[in-house]
Amino acid sequence: MADIQQVFGFLTKRKSDLAIAVGVIVIVLMLIIPLPEFVLDVFMALNLVLSLLVILIVLFSRRVLDFSVFPTALLILTVYGLALNVSSTRLILAKGKAFQGQIVKAFGAFVTGSDEAFTGYVIGLIIFVVIIAVQFIVITKGSTRVAEVAARFTLDALPGKQMAVEAEYNSGLITEEEATRRKNEIQREVDFYGAMDGASKFVSGNVKVGILITLINMIGGLIVGMTIHGESWHDAVNTYISLTIGDGLVTQLPVLLVSTATGIIVTRAVSDASFGSDVTSQFSSQSKPFLIGMVFLILMGFLPGFPWYLLWPMGTLFGFLAYVLSKNIMEKEEKVKLKEASEQERRAPAEISPVVPLDPLSLELGYGLIPLVDKEHGAELLDRITRIRRESALDLGLVVPRIRIIDNMRLDPPEYCFKIKGVEVGRGKIRMGRYLAINPSGEKEELQGEKTHDPTFGLPAVWISEENRDKAEQLGYTVVDPPSIIATHLTEIIKQHAEELLGRQEVQSIMDTLRADYPAVVEDVLKSMSVGEIQKVLQGLLKEQVSIRNIVVILETLADFAPVTKDPSYLIEKARQALGRQICLQYADENRLLHVLTIDPDIEKRIIDSRVETGTGLTAALEPALQRKWINSCLNFIKSVQEQGYLPVILCSEAARPLVKDSTKRELPQLTVISVPEIVTEVTVESLGSISIN
Repeated sequence: MADIQQVFGFLTKRKSDLAIAVGVIVIVLMLIIPLPEFVLDVFMALNLVLSLLVILIVLFSRRVLDFSVFPTALLILTVYGLALNVSSTRLILAKGKAFQGQIVKAFGAFVTGSDEAFTGYVIGLIIFVVIIAVQFIVITKGSTRVAEVAARFTLDALPGKQMAVEAEYNSGLITEEEATRRKNEIQREVDFYGAMDGASKFVSGNVKVGILITLINMIGGLIVGMTIHGESWHDAVNTYISLTIGDGLVTQLPVLLVSTATGIIVTRAVSDASFGSDVTSQFSSQSKPFLIGMVFLILMGFLPGFPWYLLWPMGTLFGFLAYVLSKNIMEKEEKVKLKEASEQERRAPAEISPVVPLDPLSLELGYGLIPLVDKEHGAELLDRITRIRRESALDLGLVVPRIRIIDNMRLDPPEYCFKIKGVEVGRGKIRMGRYLAINPSGEKEELQGEKTHDPTFGLPAVWISEENRDKAEQLGYTVVDPPSIIATHLTEIIKQHAEELLGRQEVQSIMDTLRADYPAVVEDVLKSMSVGEIQKVLQGLLKEQVSIRNIVVILETLADFAPVTKDPSYLIEKARQALGRQICLQYADENRLLHVLTIDPDIEKRIIDSRVETGTGLTAALEPALQRKWINSCLNFIKSVQEQGYLPVILCSEAARPLVKDSTKRELPQLTVISVPEIVTEVTVESLGSISIN
């Protein structure tokens, strides 16, 4: 059934495209090929109906984008009307009295009358000229000007609207799909008004051509009638003037409807209701104007010569409307007051004990840093934050929640800070218009500028101007601009606090997503573990910057070992071993060679013996003196390894690994510790030394 519907929809779409294509070709051919009178009547009636449909659709549309094909339809209808005008002119001049176009003759007789006196022709010409003047001077000229202004102001407002959508997306108020939809809608609105600016010229040109064709019909008809057809002056005037007026009216009436629709659609503001609904609601929003109108009409009825028998009933009607509207407005105000009172009563308990949700991750800026997120100034920081969120999802397997960016007047103008759930986790200062030259080794030639420290890693740095940038790069400094400083700081914040960003709700979302493709894995692990227990394991991996992107392998490992024990430390170690290849390749070089430091067996045994189980996991409780010697030895060996150009990695036994990491996390938070079972066969291990206290 679904396939049949798809095929039907495809054929219907193809038929509509084919019909429009054929219709456009027929319109062009009408300018060349003569039409029979019957076909001409059909096409003229169709022109009237189509023009009527256009203005009705405009009136009932809620927004301009609901009728976005209007500019193109306007062009096609304009060419269609001109083709009809050319066809009718050809038939009138060729046949004269024998012309049998019923719609043209009916319009001519209706306006000029059935008598043969010149009074009807004069009146018909005057009516025709008045219609043309109103359409050309008032409606068309006004619509053209409004279309020009609307196009210019819509284009000028484009950056502000896009920036507002981007700000709502970055603050988490709307989804990425909603932001994309709104941006596309804004762009479509700009394109629509731009197209209307040009399409309105079609209506103006059509009116001018209509005037020219009417004059040609009158003069040419008289010449053809008296010279070729041999008619008298009276007969020629009676025939061609009547037919010309009828032809002009039957072609200009649709143009009048379309030009009116053009004026309506370009003067309408964005609304959630149709034009009729807006008129009804806005005219009935106040009663005083109707009351003043009543007084005005009644006073006019007392003036000499004015028809009091018309003005006084109208005034009474306006007074009745004012009374009804006033009563309705008072009832609405009472309902609003009652609704507000009931809402306040319902909110009363919440006001006593409020629950105010905090942003998972937020960036607060001093007002001096607002240009970094301003679309008019490039807003480089917004694009970089979006890329950082994507890179974090690839590197850590953690989808970072939307980062709320807000201005904080309590911060210094050049200052910014990061907060996780309302608690500050990082802060820095930016000098707008300057670059930060970072000196990693501290041994390079000094630069002129304001000395400071890199807010991310605390390295010595100097704020320099644009002129000194090339010199700093030549001297080996790392030169970064203000958006890069904040972006780098944000990346490190996410790495260091990744476990804090993974809550139970996020874990539940991961499980729900996996259930679609891996239902057996999800059901198996949930038989033995709760969402909170899974969260602790994932947080333990993220705490040591182990990516959880391969979540299926992690869950399968938990499903295997959770029935044995629910100890998070044990499960974390088993999950690490399952991810051994990923962890080893993360720290190995391009030749898959892993340089490590080992631990003296004696000190490793003493660390294992100091094991203490607490509510938060395993802890190494070494004696203070031994702890100081252990840390000093680690620092010395790590410094030696770094001088050789290698990343410090400690390799130890499975039992000692979590304890070694715990004993060094305060002084060496970035130290990598892996266990022997995590080493895979395709990675070669090379020892750079053994850490010992002596």
